Amino acid sequence: MAAVTALMRAQQILLGRIEGVLKPHGLSFARYELLALLSFTRSGSLPMAKASARLQVHPTSVTSAVDRLERAGLVRRAAHRTDGRATLVQISPQGRDVVLAATKDLNAQVFTRTGFTSDCRPLKLLALP
Repeated sequence: MAAVTALMRAQQILLGRIEGVLKPHGLSFARYELLALLSFTRSGSLPMAKASARLQVHPTSVTSAVDRLERAGLVRRAAHRTDGRATLVQISPQGRDVVLAATKDLNAQVFTRTGFTSDCRPLKLLALP
């Protein structure tokens, strides 16, 4: 239990720091992850269902992220050229610029300096009767 609790707390701390760095870029971590995923593809696009699977999130979450990113001009939806049932999400040039800038800031402010030290102490838990 102590290990799981410590991991969950570390995740909360890091996510808070990450969200703080991404906010000036107009991004949440979920939207950043989607932009980063799209930026790694050769074509800059993926079917929305495939993005959902790769990010391991519910399709509704991808739809919500795409809605917000599309309003910001960072992605656009397009018809799949061979599958009429699928919708592609494509990163825009502005989206590429934003994800690059956000990644640079994350690397400088969070990923290279997590804020955790080697002298972290384990949690003291109440002894069960």
